[in-house]
Amino acid sequence: MAEPIDVAEQDDVPDDEAEAVSRAEKLGQHLTRLVGSVVDNGVGPITGSVAWAEDRLARVQGDRYDPSQAGCRKPLDADRDDVEKVIARLIKESVAAAGGNGFVTGLGGLITLPVTVPANLAGALIVNARLAGSIAYLRGYPVDDPQTRTVLLLVVLGSSAQQAARTLGIKIGHKAGEQALKKLPAAMLREINKKVGFMLVAKYGTKRAAVTLAKAIPLLGGVAGGTIDATMTAAVAKAAKSMFPNA
Repeated sequence: MAEPIDVAEQDDVPDDEAEAVSRAEKLGQHLTRLVGSVVDNGVGPITGSVAWAEDRLARVQGDRYDPSQAGCRKPLDADRDDVEKVIARLIKESVAAAGGNGFVTGLGGLITLPVTVPANLAGALIVNARLAGSIAYLRGYPVDDPQTRTVLLLVVLGSSAQQAARTLGIKIGHKAGEQALKKLPAAMLREINKKVGFMLVAKYGTKRAAVTLAKAIPLLGGVAGGTIDATMTAAVAKAAKSMFPNA
């Protein structure tokens, strides 16, 4: 689980833009770590992406389920229909969860978050991150791979994913996008993740945090103000299916 960061008085708009960027960067790092933690291990009673996907696959396949592949699943052609059925089920469950305010708000007490991340938005981030990770995993992508993680961060931005990809100069949405990411050095991937972290702040932070960030980094102004609900989760699902196509 990501370490909490001290962001007391975070909602006060700082006069110094450098301070605003520094605070936004710390919050962005926190959110990117949270996405990784959710994918790997889940949070509280919410299981991680792999465990969740395997549980639902086992229910669909019954006696045909092979637990020996858990954690490193490479879908065979014979399993494609099962995988797509599971993905459809995961999307349905996630959209329903995101649309239930009691569910996503209840998650807020399970994790220590900066005051600039409201409980309902934190819950939505968890729902969306787990869904994206599960789709990637079921279609054969290693969720612990640095390139996969970068694409997952873009996916969690939902409707802003394509805008983020264009901003970062990456063609995303098909296998060519992943291949382009694989050619990037680790240092550049870290820089991309940093920029995406800013975008996560703009998307999942409070309105004041987003406004502060937009003032300090005008390029990100268009990312702020997205609605985080069932519609957003449906957009995340669509982006995940596009960015993690069947091999």
